[in-house]
Amino acid sequence: MNCPCGSEKTYAECCEPIIKGERQAETAVELMSARYSAYTQAEMDFLFESLHPDNRDENDRDGSADWAENSTWHGLEVLDTKAGGPDDEQGMVEFVATYTYNGDMARYHEVATFDKVDGNWHFTEGVPGVNKPVVRDEPKVGRNDPCPCGSGKKYKKCCG
Repeated sequence: MNCPCGSEKTYAECCEPIIKGERQAETAVELMSARYSAYTQAEMDFLFESLHPDNRDENDRDGSADWAENSTWHGLEVLDTKAGGPDDEQGMVEFVATYTYNGDMARYHEVATFDKVDGNWHFTEGVPGVNKPVVRDEPKVGRNDPCPCGSGKKYKKCCG
């Protein structure tokens, strides 16, 4: 089985050893990927243990279990990272997880922070991600501008 995190490795080669406690995540992204995979497999013990110890009392274990068990998970996309490497003590991972819950497809966009505690990465907190506007590399072509394909026609009469 391919790993749910999308790494193109098998689950046994990728996230499962982290989830099963056979090895620690080396980076914040690796822990983020393992936490996503744990949701897809409803591995609630790992999800609890990978929380920062100071935040475990705030965990809604029943709500998380319901979400994990009753969702169809479609994929994880890591959008951005800051720090979070093997030699760092803190890191940030921005990601989007897509899933279907109660028949509704959804995108969960979050900026997650991670801290090392006793040399091991832990999820600290997440805040909703903000969709960034699309920035064009080239100027927008207007309907009456010459078509960029080089035909000599107006854009609206050619490729528009």
